[in-house]
Amino acid sequence: MEFKEVIRSRYSCRKYSHKAVETEKLDAILEAGRVAPTAKNLQEQRIYVLQSEDALAKIDSVTPCRFGAPIVIAVAFDKNNVYTYPGEMKTSGDEDATIVATHMILAAADEGLGSCWLNRFDPQKTAELLGLPENEELVMLMDVGYAAEDAAPSPMHDKRKEISETVRYL
Repeated sequence: MEFKEVIRSRYSCRKYSHKAVETEKLDAILEAGRVAPTAKNLQEQRIYVLQSEDALAKIDSVTPCRFGAPIVIAVAFDKNNVYTYPGEMKTSGDEDATIVATHMILAAADEGLGSCWLNRFDPQKTAELLGLPENEELVMLMDVGYAAEDAAPSPMHDKRKEISETVRYL
């Protein structure tokens, strides 16, 4: 698929089929995350592939937003291995985890899979439930799977502001 088509056709999938995701497709998604750029090339991302019944039940206990996906990818970062920006107020952890997650979301679309960035969960509670190490901060959960036949983008998906409303040239 052409990149422009990937970014225009990708939407937050909120209904998944029961079809299993092939290992090759999951590997392609994980590889897209692995090669994503990070500050100072620290590669502090930590990726968790949740697909067992137990792991998915844990996700279902913290969010109503799995939507039947057979896989949830959790993206975290190692707080002990981040770049600290001048001023000491911000680190690269959230930024780098977000870049990694975005690469994986677009790779999922390129592989013909649906995905949804989940933000309706308590990151700290979820990290504890999943047994993540204390030095890791959970940034996001991402549903991954084949969209159900009747899945569709939300009605607001194609509604976008004009570029002049969101971009400024200085």
